Amino acid sequence: MAIVWVLVCLLFLATHSVSFEGRNPEVETLIKLKNGLIDPRGVLSNWDEDSVDPCSWAMITCSPDNHVTGLGAPSQGLSGILSGMIANLTNLRQVLLQNNNISGEIPAEIGALSNLQTLDLSSNQFSGHMPESLGLLNGLQYLRLNNNSFCGAIPLSLAKVPQLAFLDLSFNNLSGPVPKFPARTFNIVGNSLICESHSTEGCSGSAFPIPLSFSLGSSSGKHNSKKLATALGVSLSFASLIVIAVVFIYWRRKKLTKHSILNITDLQEEGLMSLGNLRNFTFRELHVATDYFSSKNILGAGGFGNVYKGKLGDGTLVAVKRLKDVIGTAGESQFRTELEMISLAVHRNLLRLIGYCATPNERLLVYPFMSNGSVASRLRG
Repeated sequence: MAIVWVLVCLLFLATHSVSFEGRNPEVETLIKLKNGLIDPRGVLSNWDEDSVDPCSWAMITCSPDNHVTGLGAPSQGLSGILSGMIANLTNLRQVLLQNNNISGEIPAEIGALSNLQTLDLSSNQFSGHMPESLGLLNGLQYLRLNNNSFCGAIPLSLAKVPQLAFLDLSFNNLSGPVPKFPARTFNIVGNSLICESHSTEGCSGSAFPIPLSFSLGSSSGKHNSKKLATALGVSLSFASLIVIAVVFIYWRRKKLTKHSILNITDLQEEGLMSLGNLRNFTFRELHVATDYFSSKNILGAGGFGNVYKGKLGDGTLVAVKRLKDVIGTAGESQFRTELEMISLAVHRNLLRLIGYCATPNERLLVYPFMSNGSVASRLRG
């Protein structure tokens, strides 16, 4: 009898050991994140702790090798806290949780996400001090923490993030001096306590384009006026350069032969970014696929541009939306965020984005081709 009991115990331990070893650590981490959040709309309802693969879950984006690279649930009514367990998702590149009601502090553990490129926690109810560990995110390019209740000084470590291109800390309760950010654009308006400690005048920051970053540490009124004049002069010079660039690009595009792919510029051939598991098409590839954006392939036209039917090199039919008036509009960081939000959208009546093309002169979105008409026509029945 004792031998039978020992065998039963060994079998029990072996079974649970296999079960434990076979559990996906990313699933465990995501479930712990979910447990820290309040989800009144049930947008995370298909996050199942018994699942072995989180890549099919809502609000999750994965890499081709099935690692979680994107977590995005913007404007979903989430509240609760952001758990420090997020640090275990070491492959994360994008976190988009803006426009919710998440509170508490940003966990210091977030600094362990060495692959993170985009972090948007804007328009929530975060409070406390911003963690110094944000400065450990060496790959971070886009950071939005605006419209929260952060207090205290801006972490000096943020000035050491080498690839930071966009930073928005506006409308918080921050105080103290402003570090010299590497970001090409930053915004600190709406922080009335950002001022030198003995100043009697209110001072807050503004969004400035490259190359301006500024500190309000020890400037007199006269010195501030000189800096303002310098900033204005640089801004006007920069604006003049933009106008000249736009005229030059327009002239160049007019010279391109409409039906000759040999005239596509080298810049158009190179993509500006890579994004998760979305396919990054070249302009040349989509130019050929749509028969050089032939009018006979137009599926529809709207305020944001035309949609063309295309056929890729492997025979796959696609719908290519060519956005118009992209020069002088959204920059790379904003376009990246819009792509992330579109790619994370999950709904039975929405076509899932499969790829994009981003060049200095072009923005294109690639969707599956629907042979039975448009989404609107299908919704009408």
